[in-house]
Amino acid sequence: MSEIKFIEDREKLEKLAPVATAPIKRHVFVCNGKSCSAVGSAAVKKAFEEQLEEKNLRYGKASKGRNPEGTILLTDCGSMGFCSIGAAVLVYPEGIWYAQVRAEDVPEIIEEHLENGKIVERLALKEMPHDDSL
Repeated sequence: MSEIKFIEDREKLEKLAPVATAPIKRHVFVCNGKSCSAVGSAAVKKAFEEQLEEKNLRYGKASKGRNPEGTILLTDCGSMGFCSIGAAVLVYPEGIWYAQVRAEDVPEIIEEHLENGKIVERLALKEMPHDDSL
């Protein structure tokens, strides 16, 4: 096995991984674990994809229909640990865990939380504690 080369040149790193300098304000994780998949997490992810791209908010390559200056990063993830009440969605930096999310809930999450910073209380299961001084 060859040794992994460590890149020290910051400019080269940023060119290879432009997400490092992207203007991202929020990171949305949609669970695609077995239990969440069984209750429609694929439809939830698709709704986020379509609506964030329609609003030109989704960060990514323009060649994939995304916005290199987008402020929302959307990511699939495995189980978040509350499988019996999925589909699960996690939003950072606030650390809000949404449960029982359906595709029809996505416009509300986008408008209220991602665009206006207001937690959608009816779906919010948990807020991760965070220390702003860190």
